[in-house]
Amino acid sequence: MGLFSLTQELAIDLGTANTLIIHNNKVVVDEPSIVALDAHTGKVVAIGEQARQMHGRTHQNIRTIRPLKDGVIADFTATELMLRGMIKKVKTTHQLFTPSLKMVICIPSGSTNVEIRAVRDSAEHAGGREVYMIYEPMAAALGSGLDVEAPEGHMVIDIGGGTTEIACISLGGIVCSESINVAGDVFTEDIRSYMRQTHNIRVGERTAEDIKIAIGAALPELDEEPEDYVITGPNIVTALPTTITLSYSEIAYALEKSLIKIDAAIMKVLESIPPELYSDIYKKGVYLAGGGALIKGLAKRLSDKCNIPFIVADDPLRAVARGTGIALKNIGRFSFLMR
Repeated sequence: MGLFSLTQELAIDLGTANTLIIHNNKVVVDEPSIVALDAHTGKVVAIGEQARQMHGRTHQNIRTIRPLKDGVIADFTATELMLRGMIKKVKTTHQLFTPSLKMVICIPSGSTNVEIRAVRDSAEHAGGREVYMIYEPMAAALGSGLDVEAPEGHMVIDIGGGTTEIACISLGGIVCSESINVAGDVFTEDIRSYMRQTHNIRVGERTAEDIKIAIGAALPELDEEPEDYVITGPNIVTALPTTITLSYSEIAYALEKSLIKIDAAIMKVLESIPPELYSDIYKKGVYLAGGGALIKGLAKRLSDKCNIPFIVADDPLRAVARGTGIALKNIGRFSFLMR
């Protein structure tokens, strides 16, 4: 038995938009959190990127589901099927038998006991023998290279697909935090409604997502201006094809009302931080992680508003997954991991 380990260790960032799995310090799965099911039998047709390509393009026999909504499990069965499929993609060295799985999964800091239980049950049904939980802001701080156990203040903002997590961390614990359901999915919906109201064009979720990635901006004026984005879609009134050119300033206007909500949540956390920790944060800055951190000009907007430096973490899309991987390696040391 001592010749090889029968336990496979996985760190899972179960996100609303993307799911990442780390095995042996490497990201082995990085796929959209979407599953395509046969509408009659309920069997899995595709998961991840394959299912994303079908999203919005299926016929009546196939339905695509995004099983997580606002950072929590909305469809228990679909989440379990998706997790199973993604865990299968992790190449196991023991092909003769199934290894027992030890997992660390990250969850939003505002999760209720019922939501935490749902994640745990999904992980156990997907084959997890030992399941640990870590809060997303803690994972984002670890993934950004911060020493979370030190007696000093760190502030992290993780803008994911379903939730924006804002937390002040010190001595391996969350001092104060705020979790709001304004994040990537809401930005995408803002772009869709802007296109309907201003340009009379219907656009799908995927197209709006592409617009957000290409020219999503938090400021109407940027130093480095991205190229304009050309889009063709059906006119709402005539149903005839219409082509328009979008600039980043228009998208900044479309996202403004959601960004104001994030500003307010950040101010709420800053107000409740103890003075000693506040001075640490003022010196070190606030770290931005998650896909939302890639919105152009966001760090500058927040720095100007709060008079505190805002720093985008290295590879912000994978910061939470990296932190979950670090937690997995130090399960015995980190007291903030939940069983």
